[in-house]
Amino acid sequence: MFKKNPKTNMESEIVEQARIIPYILTKYINPQSGEINIDLPENITKIVLVASGSSYHCARFAVDLVEKISKIETRAIYSSEFLLKNIIPHDENTLYIFITQSGETSDTIKSAQRVKESSSLPTLCITNNENSSIWNMCDYRVACHAGAEEGVAATKSFTSQMLCLILISLKLVENVHTDGATKTYKESLSRLPQIVEAALEKRPQIRKLARVLAKENVVVITADGISYSLAKETALKIKETSYKNISAAILGEFMHGHVAVLNNKKSTLIYIAVDKIQERSVSNLNKIMSDYRPRLVVIGPAGDEIKPDYNINVVCENEIQQLFANIVVSQQLALEIALKLKRNVDHPRGLHKIFRG
Repeated sequence: MFKKNPKTNMESEIVEQARIIPYILTKYINPQSGEINIDLPENITKIVLVASGSSYHCARFAVDLVEKISKIETRAIYSSEFLLKNIIPHDENTLYIFITQSGETSDTIKSAQRVKESSSLPTLCITNNENSSIWNMCDYRVACHAGAEEGVAATKSFTSQMLCLILISLKLVENVHTDGATKTYKESLSRLPQIVEAALEKRPQIRKLARVLAKENVVVITADGISYSLAKETALKIKETSYKNISAAILGEFMHGHVAVLNNKKSTLIYIAVDKIQERSVSNLNKIMSDYRPRLVVIGPAGDEIKPDYNINVVCENEIQQLFANIVVSQQLALEIALKLKRNVDHPRGLHKIFRG
């Protein structure tokens, strides 16, 4: 378990997530009616999410989620790439969502300005700072309510953004259907604090794995579908805090040449799962183990068809709960690897953060 008096901001902020999540739910879900209190434009048929860094990974996670829950076409674009595009999406009834923890991320602000100057499309921001440039610029606003995040590596702001995007997805459904279509999802969200606490209880297992990964030459984090965004976020967290050259890949794409990196000695493949691992992915993982024999780690449910060396899993009701469990496990893994390597997790060399929230 976590110490009662954490020595780093990153550790404190990982623990805080169990408290922040229920606070966000009370802010946005009416306790009497169960209705989600988020103001959104009507008749939305397409969503474009624009963000950078961890916020982009959150946007990428939302693409699969929004399309699954609300059936609305959704795409995510890096803020820096958005600024380089000759033509930006401008279809009628498109909602632009800009995500930035500080509300002051320069590329994201410039992207929002470009949309405002070139179209009359509605804009929405998700930010942890209600007195920021992006907040004042956008037509619609959703506050993350994560509180000031001092650690350079986004932890509590990331899960807060995830939760806000889930609530937006459910609100889009409520705007069309009034028959309780979102009830089951909202009930499972109410149990997220317990899921986070269960993930925090995995600290001893995570510490053992971190001791091994700190010594590895090659670590690749893979996933499929909605978990790919978590693979990218996990790799970023470890890079930021430990300076290890770790990559993330969709498992199927990893098989097309990239898999050769596992020819290096002392290599580990991590697979992040939110549900039963699909047959094709089982086949790919077993082929990798046969051909390259890396250490195999599964974060999430491993099933019976593969035999990982390490499996860290919190039993959950659905994929949304599993996503939160997996990211909290991954955050702790990044923390423990960095501590093992004696890195300064709150002030990584060369990295700086806009301290707003």
